[in-house]
Amino acid sequence: MTDTEPNNALSLVLINLLKGVLYQEQDPKTWQQLMNLQAQVRDYVSVLGLELMLDEAEGFAWLRTRNTNEGDAELPRLVGRRQLSYPVSLLIALLRRKLAEFDAGGGDTRLILSRDEIVELMRTFMPPGSTETRLVDQIDAHLNKVIDLGFARRLRGQEQMIEVRRILKAFVDAQWLEDFDQRLQAYQQHISPDAEETP
Repeated sequence: MTDTEPNNALSLVLINLLKGVLYQEQDPKTWQQLMNLQAQVRDYVSVLGLELMLDEAEGFAWLRTRNTNEGDAELPRLVGRRQLSYPVSLLIALLRRKLAEFDAGGGDTRLILSRDEIVELMRTFMPPGSTETRLVDQIDAHLNKVIDLGFARRLRGQEQMIEVRRILKAFVDAQWLEDFDQRLQAYQQHISPDAEETP
């Protein structure tokens, strides 16, 4: 191994993390390099106001903005926050609940749903009056956004089959799920035509 190889490995790991979530199953070589260089990665990203979030059991890692301590200067955000629409937030919550139910049942580690199953999950919460085609198109658009965010992915060669990514557990925690029913109730009031009349 030459002197430049460790630096190249560190660069490769950092670039992958700065681009998004690093999954063990998708890139085992870079994942192993992350395991070997974990301390160096943490030191490097700390300078940028970021911290490494690593879940070895689930096999994924990502960067998030580090909380600043009292008295420390606030750094500009390198990782931006995204404001999500109600339907996208709802779909993320529904998929997270489905993942929790799936994990409770044991068995396989990959939750795979058909597009039709996802449409059925969302149908109850969509505004009334939409035609079937329009409803499915709307849900497809929301699903594409969830996929863009990295919380789900389409299976190769089976575009109608969607894998719910396990990183969703890190972004939507158990405490948030406990409040899920209240969130759904609030959402239904939001989309209801009578919402303004509700006390």
